[in-house]
Amino acid sequence: MQALIQIEKLNLFYGAFHALKNVSLEIPQRAITAFIGPSGCGKSTLLRTLNRMNDMIQGTRIEGKIEIGGTDIYSGDVHVETLRKKVGMVFQQPNPFPKSIYDNVAYGPRLHGIRGKKQLDEIVENSLKAAALWDEVKDHLKRSALSLSGGQQQRLCIARALAVEPDILLMDEATSALDPISTLKIEELAQELKDKYTIVMVTHNMHQAARVSHQTVFFLNGEVVEYSDTEKLFSDPSDQRTEDYISGRFG
Repeated sequence: MQALIQIEKLNLFYGAFHALKNVSLEIPQRAITAFIGPSGCGKSTLLRTLNRMNDMIQGTRIEGKIEIGGTDIYSGDVHVETLRKKVGMVFQQPNPFPKSIYDNVAYGPRLHGIRGKKQLDEIVENSLKAAALWDEVKDHLKRSALSLSGGQQQRLCIARALAVEPDILLMDEATSALDPISTLKIEELAQELKDKYTIVMVTHNMHQAARVSHQTVFFLNGEVVEYSDTEKLFSDPSDQRTEDYISGRFG
């Protein structure tokens, strides 16, 4: 599979703390890549470098290179707003805006200059359909997004991310706050979306990584220990530390 994201010798510091250590990875296009590892190992930190969310944390310093589609996203020529349009993100806790379902999805397109009602209606419908939520909410688009269940809110956040037509969707523990049925719906949705989007997910749930991802990266203490096809990593890991983690000996 062709790489869309290339990370070379990436080091990230929060003040004096060395959070990511010499990370080099290629993440393939239109596939699901899972980041696994114990809490505090650097997987969410790396995920947030891909849309420069770490820029918001004071004292952050980055060395190395991240290219998306051949463009160095930390070069001075890259506008962060443009980058975040290309690289959408869904967080651990569903975070819909205190607005209507419709306005949540239309928010991004409006921000980028789309004002026509017909075009917005189309984007909202298509995004909700892509997030497998349209049939549940199509008759209630003016209702507050906060009235939805947790699982519906998370799918709405996915629809909101898709509405600006990103290339990449980042999912940071996107199902950890959800019940098993909602989790399954999000996993099924990710499987459907991978044909159009490159998905990178952080998960504590190794069963989830094994079920839905094509590639898995195992992190430990800010370093990549192992990166391979998911099936191989779980059935025949190359590193003893990976074996110890997936068999539950630590973490």
